[in-house]
Amino acid sequence: MFYIGCHLSSSKGFLNMGEEALSIGANTFQFFTRNPRGGQAKDIDKSDVMAFTNFAKAHKFGKILAHAPYTMNPCAAESHIREFAVNTLKDDLERMEEVPGNMYNLHPGNHVGQGVEKGIELITDTLNSVLKQNQTTTVLLETMSGKGTEIGGKFEEIKQILNEIKFSEHIGVCFDTCHVSDAGYDIVNNLDRVLDEFDDIIGLDKLKAIHLNDSMNEPGSHKDRHQKIGDGMLGLETFGNVINHPALKHLPFYLETPNELDGFKSEITLLKKLYL
Repeated sequence: MFYIGCHLSSSKGFLNMGEEALSIGANTFQFFTRNPRGGQAKDIDKSDVMAFTNFAKAHKFGKILAHAPYTMNPCAAESHIREFAVNTLKDDLERMEEVPGNMYNLHPGNHVGQGVEKGIELITDTLNSVLKQNQTTTVLLETMSGKGTEIGGKFEEIKQILNEIKFSEHIGVCFDTCHVSDAGYDIVNNLDRVLDEFDDIIGLDKLKAIHLNDSMNEPGSHKDRHQKIGDGMLGLETFGNVINHPALKHLPFYLETPNELDGFKSEITLLKKLYL
């Protein structure tokens, strides 16, 4: 089964997102748990959740992926910013249990001059303070482009975090095609080599989801600017290789390209034609 979706607005609830996804040929989707710049999350509507659960089952949807707000920095230097991260993570993960068995994605964070090792220490402290043994949600660390003081631009940095997580069965990785290219991993010419390196360092068993994004920038640019599929530096052939790779094709794929619904529909149609 080819599980493909895009990023949708959560303002109208789970069922609306499911119906929008289906209308553009998707069978999963990603959404922000709250305003991407932070703030309070809307109350969960249990009747909406039940309706979506039935809808998703009827239409054989794959796992949905929640995305943490961009302002959440688990390894910030300032304690009040880290406190916001802890409180947001705790609240989001409790809310995700209303739709059990799905996934929650976050950017590892920016160490803002404290150094990578200190940043990783703070990230693992934050995650260990919110993960619970009995949760059903899998938390994903996203591979990053390595811009500025970002952590996660190297597979080794993600592995260091994973090594220190207490309930490691509840954590995995989301592989972003734009980010890994911008970080310097050559998925255009050496996808096999990149995945072998990922497997050697992190383990492919920890790879749970793929963000499909072309890049406006050259590989190794460390800039992180997404482009529409086939219109950037990665090119259409690369995405055919990614979605059909034996190590990846069983995973759910989520588009984060600069599109509205019609654009996402066109990309999903295109990717379905490429999927073997």
